[in-house]
Amino acid sequence: MSGMTTDIELVNKDGIRIDGRTAEEMRPLRIEAGVLNNADGSAYLEWGKNKVLCAVYGPRECHPRHMQNPTKAIVQCKYNMLSFSVSDRKRPGPDRRSIEISKIISEALEYVIFTENYPRASIDVYIEVLQANAGTRCAGLTAASVALADAGIPMKDLVPAVAIGKADGHIVLDLNKEEDNFGNADLPIAMIPRTGEVLLMQMDGHMTMDEFNTALEYGKKACEKVYEIQKDALKRKYSIQSEDAEEPEPAADEESSEEGDE
Repeated sequence: MSGMTTDIELVNKDGIRIDGRTAEEMRPLRIEAGVLNNADGSAYLEWGKNKVLCAVYGPRECHPRHMQNPTKAIVQCKYNMLSFSVSDRKRPGPDRRSIEISKIISEALEYVIFTENYPRASIDVYIEVLQANAGTRCAGLTAASVALADAGIPMKDLVPAVAIGKADGHIVLDLNKEEDNFGNADLPIAMIPRTGEVLLMQMDGHMTMDEFNTALEYGKKACEKVYEIQKDALKRKYSIQSEDAEEPEPAADEESSEEGDE
């Protein structure tokens, strides 16, 4: 939410948004697990025009040692938008927004990871936004959750996230760039689907209580859809690996018999 104003009609009189979606419709979402060979776990996500790459390293010994917790692991997240991820070149390096998003993603992930299994360890999560088009904190958290599962780190559940907002007085799901820049409100949320617990909720802008309840209902339904896509990404990766492992090798006696026939 930038607080800017525009003459662009974000939602028309028929309830159709600027990109042709209805109020409750998400942008296309695709997730691939295990895309980086050198990371313990990784995921690549495309959500509308957002493109996010996430890598997980650990659990490993925490350095510097004064940061170690003798009772559990610490989760360190680094969220970074690359210079070319937005139309106006972004200055390289961390800024206040990146530091804030890194902190809230770390806290959300720390709640679902069984950190007590890894005392004095560190679990490092790196989120690189390759292309940004609104909702990157939700995209980053969604990808990070899949990458952690790909790394084999035990968790209570995967964490789906989505942003809901208000544009031209209408509650809309999964804001695009124009709705995020010129809309009336932005409400990113993340949930644990099995328990219904809300791990992340921030709001920028203004909503009435009825609008907030509607937005929350949209968000819950969307998180369930994102959750299924997260699970499907992991199933696809490990089903391919299991098929490769089960592929039988040619028997030695069959090869020798064929050479004898020749």
